[in-house]
Amino acid sequence: MEPAEAAFAASRRLFDAVAEELQGPEAAVLTHSQLEDLLGTRMREVTRQLFQDHLTLRARDEVRLEEVVDAEGRERTRIERGRRRKLATVFGKVTVPRIAYRGTGVADLHPADAVLNLPDEMHSHGLAKLAAIESSRGSFADACERINAVTGAGVGHRQVQELAVGAAADIDAFYDALVPAPCTDATPLILSLDGKGVVIRPEALREHTARAAAAKGGNAMKTRLASGEKHGRKRMATLGAVYDAEPAPRSVDDVIADPDTADDTGRERAPGPKARSKWLCGSVSGTAAEVVAAVFDQAEHRDPGHRRPWVVLVDGARHQIDLINAEAQQRGADIHIIVDLIHVLEYLWRAAWCLHDTGDAFAETWVARHARALLAGRVQQTAAALEAAARTARLRGAKRKGIDEAVNYLTGKAEHLRYDTALERGWPIATGIIEGACRHLIKDRLDITGARWGLSGAEAVLKLRALRSNGDFDAYWAWHEQQEFNRNHQARYRDRLILTA
Repeated sequence: MEPAEAAFAASRRLFDAVAEELQGPEAAVLTHSQLEDLLGTRMREVTRQLFQDHLTLRARDEVRLEEVVDAEGRERTRIERGRRRKLATVFGKVTVPRIAYRGTGVADLHPADAVLNLPDEMHSHGLAKLAAIESSRGSFADACERINAVTGAGVGHRQVQELAVGAAADIDAFYDALVPAPCTDATPLILSLDGKGVVIRPEALREHTARAAAAKGGNAMKTRLASGEKHGRKRMATLGAVYDAEPAPRSVDDVIADPDTADDTGRERAPGPKARSKWLCGSVSGTAAEVVAAVFDQAEHRDPGHRRPWVVLVDGARHQIDLINAEAQQRGADIHIIVDLIHVLEYLWRAAWCLHDTGDAFAETWVARHARALLAGRVQQTAAALEAAARTARLRGAKRKGIDEAVNYLTGKAEHLRYDTALERGWPIATGIIEGACRHLIKDRLDITGARWGLSGAEAVLKLRALRSNGDFDAYWAWHEQQEFNRNHQARYRDRLILTA
C-alpha cells in the first residue's frame, strides 16, 4: 500500500464497516427513512474521519520553512512539530497537527493554519456560515437545534449567537468596498428611511432612554403590568432602502377613484412605478444619522454625478427630515422629499371622525374627496376646508382635536406633499418598500414573542437579514473569509506575506 493510501486507512475501515452493516439482516428490514437516518449518522463519521486523515497527511508532509518572521520583525528559528489544536467542523471535531514556530513572550506562529485559513476560535467557517443563515431565519434556539440536527456538531445556544455576531462583523466594510455600477439613464433614484423599536436589555438602552426609564422608577406591580406599562424598553433601529424605479406617470383617478362618480369599476387604472435593484440596510447600535449617511453613500454609488432625480420617501418625522436635508446639503445633492401618502390619509381619517359618527359610511367619501384634493396639489386649500368644517360644526376643545392635528400636519409638511408633481413625473408616493423592510427585518425576527435582545446580537441579526434580502450573502461570505485570513494570519507576518506551508 502506498504511503498516501495508508494515511486514509482509518476512513476506509469506517466505510467498509458501513457497507458491511448495510449487507446485514438488520438493514434489510429498515424503511427508507430509517436508512436515511442510519446513513446520515454513519457517513457523517466517515466524512469526519476523511477530514482528519487528510489533516494528518498534511502534517506528515509539512516542510519546515527557511524563514518565518513575525509582524514585529522577529525571526522565528525554533520549531515544535506536531503542535495540535481542535477544530469543530460541520462533520464533527477534528485535530489539526502542524509545525509551531516558537517565540519568547509572544504567541507562536503556525503557517499551516494560514494555508487552511483556520479561524481563531474552535468553530469552522462552515459552522459560522450555518449560524449566520439559521440565526437570521429564526430564533437562536431554533438555529441551534437546526445546526445540530444537520451536522451533529453539538454547538450551544450561546455559541451560535457568538458565531452569528462574528459572521456579521465585516458587513459594513463589505458594502463600503462593494461599489455598484452607476446607472447611466435618468431613472428616478428612490431613497427611503424608517424606524422601528426593538425590545432591548436594560444595559443596551440608549442613554436618554435609560434615563427616562430610571426616572419612571419601574413598573408599579411585580406580577403584572398596570395600564400603559410595558414589559421591556425599546431601542430604535433605523432602516434604509435605496432602489431604482421606472417612472410611471399617473393621474389622481389612478390612485383614488372619484367617490362622486356613479360607476368607476370599468376604468383601468395605470400601475405605479416598479422597484428594481433594491438595497436595504439598518442598524440598532448606530445612530439614525449614520444610517442616513449609508443610504446616501449607496445613492452616490449609483449616481455619482447627481444626474438622476433623487426622491426621498419618509413618514414625516421631523428629526428624520432634518437629518436627510443636512446630509443632502453636505453632499450637494438636490433631493425631493415626499411624505408617505398613507400617513397623510391617517390624519384625514382622524379629522373625519370629528365630523362623523363611528361607522358612518359617508366618512369614507369625505376622506376620499379631501385626499383627491391633496393629490391634485391643493394642500393649503384642503387645510382651509378642514378648518372651515370644524367652525361650521361648532367643534370645540377635544372634539376638534383630530381636525387641528390634520391642519397642523398639512400646513407644516406642505412642501413635502407635492403629490401632483410626483404623479406627473411618475415617482412613488408611498413608503411600501421600507414598511415591508421593517416587517421583514425587524418584526418577523427581532420582534418574535419573548425576545429581549443584547445589542451585539440584535445588530448582527439585523445586518444579516438585510444582507440576505439584498442577495449578497454568498459574495459577502467569500469576502468575509478573506478578511478573516487577513486578520488571523496574514497580519501576523512581516510584509503581510504568507508562504505556502
